[in-house]
Amino acid sequence: MKKPLPTIDGVGPSCLRITHNSGRTVLDCLKQRFPRMAAGTWISRMEKGRVVDESGTRLEPDSLCRTGGFIYYYRELDEERPIPFEESVLYRDEHILVADKPHFLPVVPSGRYLHETLLVRLKQKLMLDHLVPLHRIDRETAGLVIFSHDPETRGKYASLFQKRRVHKIYEALAAYAPGIQFPTERKSRMITGKPFFRMDEAEGPPNAETRISVMETNKGITRYKLEPLTGRKHQLRLHMAALGIPIINDRIYPVTLPAAEDDFLLPLKLVARSVAFPDPLTGRPMYFESTTKLIE
Repeated sequence: MKKPLPTIDGVGPSCLRITHNSGRTVLDCLKQRFPRMAAGTWISRMEKGRVVDESGTRLEPDSLCRTGGFIYYYRELDEERPIPFEESVLYRDEHILVADKPHFLPVVPSGRYLHETLLVRLKQKLMLDHLVPLHRIDRETAGLVIFSHDPETRGKYASLFQKRRVHKIYEALAAYAPGIQFPTERKSRMITGKPFFRMDEAEGPPNAETRISVMETNKGITRYKLEPLTGRKHQLRLHMAALGIPIINDRIYPVTLPAAEDDFLLPLKLVARSVAFPDPLTGRPMYFESTTKLIE
């Protein structure tokens, strides 16, 4: 088995496949794929050994591309805004880890987030190079995320999600809805909307389903229990907005608000509260609950 490339400061390498070379150098390939990035930035990374081939061999600017080969590079961000909230580890054994994620922290690196992500933070703190999330929740959502750190058993745990054997419960705060009889179910067909990061509902067979019930109501604010029976992107947020009760502090649904710096005082009132599943190795029932408090 080929040894995986190492992580550096908790960050694994990204990959670029070379579909054709035509005598191009590695620097030419990278400049064509990432036209907004200065050549000097790539050269600097190469000098630090952060651009390599699939065997981990350091690549130089004038190294020739090989059709069918790969270029692996380690992302760097000049400036990354710190996220002033800490995650916690609720459980860890030799196979999995269960983390309790705060609001605003992304699960994995993407866009302007690299080190300030749950995955990279945990890799750095726990020295677990093989750590991989088995599912994800939105950056704006707090709560439970399950990770695998044993490649040999990862497939068994991942299959629980594929077979819908993981029971997840979310908790949300939204306005009181006097015109809706609870508990209720929202079924709809979800499609990618506009802008690209939104989801919309469309005509057609449902592909998303959520059970919604009321936990308590206080001064016009209701605490809702949400049980997603499917796992579509933004499913809970869209379904709540479609019922006319958008989750408090949601900046995307029902309408997208102008882009702005994160206001850490206004977290989305949504938490992945609990998760339950049978351990695929022992059959033992597993249950975990987030400690995050949703304050009205």
